Amino acid sequence: MGFKCGIVGLPNVGKSTLFNALTETQAAQAANYPFCTIEPNIGNVAVPDARLDKLAAIAGSQKIIPTQLAFVDIAGLVRGASKGEGLGNQFLGNIREVDAIIHVLRCFEDDDIQHVENKVDPVADAETVETELLLSDLESLEKRVPAFAKKAAQGDKEAKAAASVLGQALDLLRDGKPARLTDPKDADEERILRQAQLLTSKPVLYVCNVEEANAATGNAHSEAVFARAKAEGAQAVIVSAAIESELVGMDGEERMMFLEEMGLHETGLARVIRAGYELLHLLTFFTVGPKEARAWTVHTGATAPEAAGEIHSDFQKGFIRAETIAYDDYVALGGEAKAREAGKLRAEGKAYIVHDGDVMHFLHS
Repeated sequence: MGFKCGIVGLPNVGKSTLFNALTETQAAQAANYPFCTIEPNIGNVAVPDARLDKLAAIAGSQKIIPTQLAFVDIAGLVRGASKGEGLGNQFLGNIREVDAIIHVLRCFEDDDIQHVENKVDPVADAETVETELLLSDLESLEKRVPAFAKKAAQGDKEAKAAASVLGQALDLLRDGKPARLTDPKDADEERILRQAQLLTSKPVLYVCNVEEANAATGNAHSEAVFARAKAEGAQAVIVSAAIESELVGMDGEERMMFLEEMGLHETGLARVIRAGYELLHLLTFFTVGPKEARAWTVHTGATAPEAAGEIHSDFQKGFIRAETIAYDDYVALGGEAKAREAGKLRAEGKAYIVHDGDVMHFLHS
């Protein structure tokens, strides 16, 4: 299952610098002028998970394969993007293809780096981008909802559901509120809302890009962003793109020493990944053996057959049962054999809901 997180924001807030650091590449050109990123760069990032290393050590696995998230570096939005300003239509189209939005906000002062609005105000920047996304959605729904309403009046059940849920979204947008506040009444409406690919229906994570000195504690700018996030039920994290850039190329020991000197306990990547997982309502399960230890990603609430399908579609079709061990039991007892002896290996059927950290082995026809 692939998940894409789109990195967005105004020009010169540190998007491409953060992208380069997260993917440990220089794929995105980081330059001090607007629109230096025209085509979206995509980088697959391994999700750091210390549990996977522990499982591999216990099982003597030859290979360790982490799960991944895809980050998409999308060119900077500017005021008027919904009307095509600054290549806006292209950028908005790129955002439409991602599962979640990582909104990078400039929370640092630096006279040497131009700000497109000539001021450092991350909350205003967030409002600028949100407004452009909202206007784009508003234009889209004002064309579609009347058409659905007309078909609904003729007895079309699908159109009736679409008119209901998208009409609700349209009312929110007209009030200046994002479509993610829409409340579908059933699974059909949820599907219709998802298929509409509304920009403001996507979950948002604010990334406060601060200077190195404030990486551990944040500053007044980041505090304002956290207050906004709390008010709208969103999430926010503090990252210093400059520090993340310095970490590129360091080995594990060097990284830990550098982070400790900066008063940090983990990389910005780890914080963004963890917040991204929460944002997308994801969890990790593991398959472990002598050949490989591997992490897999599923949505919270996924059943055992759906988890099996992440490995291979045939596993889901021919699912019989899942032999499951909780991560804590696997580690405490020292592996599968001892967990089985202790009665901690469970045979779960099709209705089983996967838990984060489950170590699973699937039996299928």
